Amino acid sequence: MAHRERYIVGLDVGTSTVCAVVGETRDDGGIEIVGLGVAESRGIKRGVVVNLEAAVESIKKAIEDAELMAGIEIDSVHLAVTGPHVKGFNSRGVVAVAGKNREITREDVKRAIDAAKAVALPSGREVLHVLPQDFVIDDQDGIGAPVGMTGARLEVNVHIVTGSQSSGQNIIACVNRAGVTVLDTVIDQLAAADAVLTPDEKELGVALVDIGGGTADLAIFERGSLWHTGVVAIGGDHFTNDIAVGLRAPIPDAEKVKRKSGCALSSMVGEDETIEVGSVGGRKPRIMARRILSEILQPRAEEVFHLVWDEIRRAGYEKALNSGIVLTGGGAILEGMPEIAEQIFDLPVRRGSPMHIGGLADHVNSPAFATPVGLVLYAHRNRVDDEPGGGGALSRMAGRLRGIFKDFL
Repeated sequence: MAHRERYIVGLDVGTSTVCAVVGETRDDGGIEIVGLGVAESRGIKRGVVVNLEAAVESIKKAIEDAELMAGIEIDSVHLAVTGPHVKGFNSRGVVAVAGKNREITREDVKRAIDAAKAVALPSGREVLHVLPQDFVIDDQDGIGAPVGMTGARLEVNVHIVTGSQSSGQNIIACVNRAGVTVLDTVIDQLAAADAVLTPDEKELGVALVDIGGGTADLAIFERGSLWHTGVVAIGGDHFTNDIAVGLRAPIPDAEKVKRKSGCALSSMVGEDETIEVGSVGGRKPRIMARRILSEILQPRAEEVFHLVWDEIRRAGYEKALNSGIVLTGGGAILEGMPEIAEQIFDLPVRRGSPMHIGGLADHVNSPAFATPVGLVLYAHRNRVDDEPGGGGALSRMAGRLRGIFKDFL
């Protein structure tokens, strides 16, 4: 197996951290994590580049750390895309089946998918994913693999994800300036789902909520397919800012106290528990009740989950989530998040950490690494054969379509 084919690198450029994960393909087809690089994110806000040079330096640092741990040189990555500019919608394509026997071929499936994605997009937007959900043959719905079946009319339901061209190009330009090529771009939710959801959950109906630094990304799966994506523009950094304002503490100290002592549900905190909080302007640190910290965090956690629930209801899936909710991303680590989510959603809730991996599994066994590990798993499943340099929109689309056909044919 060629060196480039053996190693797959996932790069997640987030609002708070940049994370690169190196996966190595085993002979038995499994994946081992062999490298990990994490750097503080600078120059990125909610998936959008706000300072190019700072973003490039953060990406370089994460990639160099991953190279050092894995002992390889990284020349190409699979990149996660996130932010409020990412939007998804469902579409349907219909074609007549040609041929004497009316037997459905791969070409018919491709034509149906092409018909489904032939939608007018606003100026400045590009298609990131076209994800088939199911097929309909002559009014018989729920068909997963139609090739070889017979019928006169073939329909396909797809979920189309679009993003801002300029935002996508800017983040790819940052990665290129850091000295690596982008082989493929994958939305955050799709990557994280590959790492943390089970096939049963996807089949029965599940909502994945990926809480990052700047946004909370939502994906709803049912009958094994993705049916809805959404983005809530609140993330972990908003919790940190609330602490900084509420406790009059510097942002770095607010982040530390959130990670060490934060709890999103004040009823879980004992009344006699105390914490030490740094002060602004060089004043002495203060000792205060941990319950006060919780009372600052709880309203923000409630706001995030209420906004997510509004999005789920607007999409019409509030009664379809038989497997409940899976929380992932760095924001899901905060103590009390699953408990407060259960109160708001009235559904079973669990934290999702990467599964089905070997190697340095203990290093990435955290919801914070769901997206970069998921990128590796997603790329492994939908192996993109483009050579380095094939990071343009057309080659990425070709790679995606190959991945679609691998899933369905």
